[in-house]
Amino acid sequence: MTEREKMLAGELYDCGDKELLLQWHLAKDLVRQYNLCDSNDSEKKIQLLQQLLGGFGENLWITPPFYVDYGENIYFGENCEVNMNCTFLDDNTIKIGDYALIAPNVQIYTAFHPTSAKERFGEKKEDGTFAFCKTQTAPVIIGDHVWIGGGAIIMPGVTIGDNVVIGAGSVVTKDIPSNKVAYGNPCRVIRDNS
Repeated sequence: MTEREKMLAGELYDCGDKELLLQWHLAKDLVRQYNLCDSNDSEKKIQLLQQLLGGFGENLWITPPFYVDYGENIYFGENCEVNMNCTFLDDNTIKIGDYALIAPNVQIYTAFHPTSAKERFGEKKEDGTFAFCKTQTAPVIIGDHVWIGGGAIIMPGVTIGDNVVIGAGSVVTKDIPSNKVAYGNPCRVIRDNS
């Protein structure tokens, strides 16, 4: 099993793997180009997103700056808007449904690390260096017609149902069912969203 396969399977994997680093650097270069595009150069932005993302539907709008780990594991539905300064750590799949509204400074994480420092880094090498920290992943799924408020953080393995509003500044650690308004740290369902 390759390190990429381990990563997508949610197993401990080595972030310093050559194949993964190649894609990571490619994504960083594409994101840098995207973030430096002229604001009204929609054609160039779409071309870069086609190279960067795993897939997306019609009418995707991402306001720069935008940050990713690999890019290729991110999928958007149709008519989605991502506001400025969002970070998507797509070490596993991030799937976002149709008509998603993602406010500024939202962070979506699919990666996490062992809590034990020894498990994260292992032993020092004879030359005094250490390997990249070990990582695991879990996918994030976001349904249709979801609004994620500014500064919210979506943790690995979370599924957010359809027609959900996540309040600004929330830390979403558990699944949120469809048709709910939820907020807080940790995020919890407050009421129905009809």
